[in-house]
Amino acid sequence: MKHISVLIKPASSLCNIRCSYCFYANVSSLREVRSYGKMQQATAEKMIHNIFKDLEDGDKLTLAFQGGEPTLAGLNYFKMIVALIKEQKQAVAVDYAIQTNGMVINARWCEFLKENHFLVGLSIDGHPLYHDLTRLDIKGRGTFHRVLQTKRLFDQYEIDYNVLCVLTKPLAKEAEKVFGFLTKEQIDYVQFIPCLAELEGNTSDPYALTPEYFADFYQQLFQLWLTELRQGNYISVKLFDDLLNLLVNRQVTACGILGNCQVQYVIEADGSVYPCDFYVLDEYRMGYIQDQTLKELFQQEIAANFICERPVQPEFCKSCPFLAMCQGGCKRMKDAMYVDETAAFCGYQHLLKLFIPSIDEILSLLKAGVA
Repeated sequence: MKHISVLIKPASSLCNIRCSYCFYANVSSLREVRSYGKMQQATAEKMIHNIFKDLEDGDKLTLAFQGGEPTLAGLNYFKMIVALIKEQKQAVAVDYAIQTNGMVINARWCEFLKENHFLVGLSIDGHPLYHDLTRLDIKGRGTFHRVLQTKRLFDQYEIDYNVLCVLTKPLAKEAEKVFGFLTKEQIDYVQFIPCLAELEGNTSDPYALTPEYFADFYQQLFQLWLTELRQGNYISVKLFDDLLNLLVNRQVTACGILGNCQVQYVIEADGSVYPCDFYVLDEYRMGYIQDQTLKELFQQEIAANFICERPVQPEFCKSCPFLAMCQGGCKRMKDAMYVDETAAFCGYQHLLKLFIPSIDEILSLLKAGVA
């Protein structure tokens, strides 16, 4: 039995808001074609057909939809995908996930998401002030209150969702405010995504995270989180969960956490396939899902070269007590959370020094039924 996860961009880089730090707007701007528009039905049909060619009875498939803003593909697109899946002959367990800014979600969307058991990632940047600083609509207005309405709808319809929060440099100073927002809104699952500098940026980015800011944020967050846990309240923080899975269960639940790239299947709206969401660039295009299966596409040299590409480790890493479990970390995240420009400080190392000594207490609290 195998488990395949596929990330699909049904509306390419199209989006109905203008986030100041959007990494995919930067990535798509470096391509010959910035946006491939919305995925056509013929492409979707061939995509599902060729994905299932690699699957057998008993296998598991996760389809995750991202963007840009994937809901711009329209509700009928997603209904079509679900219908196509149901037509396949193989007995495959299929899970659905979608990442959205929440701007177009209404009752009809919620009914569909609930009926088809979608896991939803809702983008909220931790605090209304900082959310509205960077997540603006096309007229330059903040979007916080509109997104909060969507969160209320998800609660009403009992949809499984987690909050994705882009951790910018300004927001990293406000761990207490962020945690206060999470507890006030009874958000049980949150993932903090480091804000990345542009791939080919030459100027200082006011939002891009640095290892120092990463460390300061997580130092504050960890203490707040642990205090809440001691009081009987558990909030799932994705990075903390990933560390527990790695160190206790010996399970890898985050790409790049061991310093090597894992195979990702990323399909753009025109059917083009790439090895990583951070590198959906012309030079990494392996072909088209309409023409080949994922297995065939990832047997090509370009996929092997990408997976084997690794940045040179700083000397600082070679003396790190956590080198064996990190190996320098994700190559795209290196400037945001690992070794800084001075090559004398690592934000991730700083976090591990805080987290690892507390693992026994965390496990004891979890075993006692707190979670």
